[in-house]
Amino acid sequence: MQKFIGTGVALITPFKEDLSVDFDALVQLVNFNIENGTDYLVINGTTAESATITKEEKQEIINVIIKTNNKRLPLVLGVGGNNTALVIEELQTRDFTGIDGILSVAPYYSKPTQEGFYQHFKAIAQATDLPIILYNVPGRTAKNMEPATTIRLANDFANVVAVKEAGNNQQQYYTLLKDKPADFLIISGDDDMALGVALAGGSGVISVIGQAFPKEFSTMINHGLQGNNIEGYAIHYKMMDIIDYIFEENNPAGIKTVLEELGICKKDVRLPLVHTSAELQSKIAKFVANFK
Repeated sequence: MQKFIGTGVALITPFKEDLSVDFDALVQLVNFNIENGTDYLVINGTTAESATITKEEKQEIINVIIKTNNKRLPLVLGVGGNNTALVIEELQTRDFTGIDGILSVAPYYSKPTQEGFYQHFKAIAQATDLPIILYNVPGRTAKNMEPATTIRLANDFANVVAVKEAGNNQQQYYTLLKDKPADFLIISGDDDMALGVALAGGSGVISVIGQAFPKEFSTMINHGLQGNNIEGYAIHYKMMDIIDYIFEENNPAGIKTVLEELGICKKDVRLPLVHTSAELQSKIAKFVANFK
């Protein structure tokens, strides 16, 4: 699955001040990433505020991104949830023309056992021929999908091709890298650990900050994939502060503040999320103004 190696970005959903979707800003964001080194785009992930996007908005967002992308980069669509039957229904009824793979989050809130994780993703894998990227993010789902479960799924289903691992757990990354099948991809979901994961044998990142600084972040990841630790860490150290800032209060309010400072979109988010605080906005604005 070469198309999912390198830097993917979890696109935000830009809103206007009235909180309707800002499709002009979305087009600008997509083109900005395509033109500056991003390797693939992820649509309707958590960073897109998928929990507060309607079905109608989701379809229009997909249509606009597919049209704007015009087959230039691979596209991954977020299709997941904690109702297995509804996830399967979407897989069996949605038109996936123009979509290269799906990102499916571990069931949130329900806190299944490891066998529950396995059976959930088994059902999903059997419901589609699309490549599946598993998404483990225990900070949001309240339960960790352990490496043994991920590797079991990787071994049992040919279309389970990767995991976006976002547990911010270095040892878990190492276990996955040690035990994975040869062609299975370990993708970092932690911006602050992405370079180290790439240097250790990972396949890249699905990033939040990458969509604001695609040229720098993708260059850093490419250094990691090539084993150039000195060059990679030179960029990592330049970006450490902004990575901390965007997750200081909540995601995606932080990254939207960065994108507003860059003139790409407004910082507006939908409730229950709120704007970043004045103090954090000030720190972000100062970083963006001085970033070279």
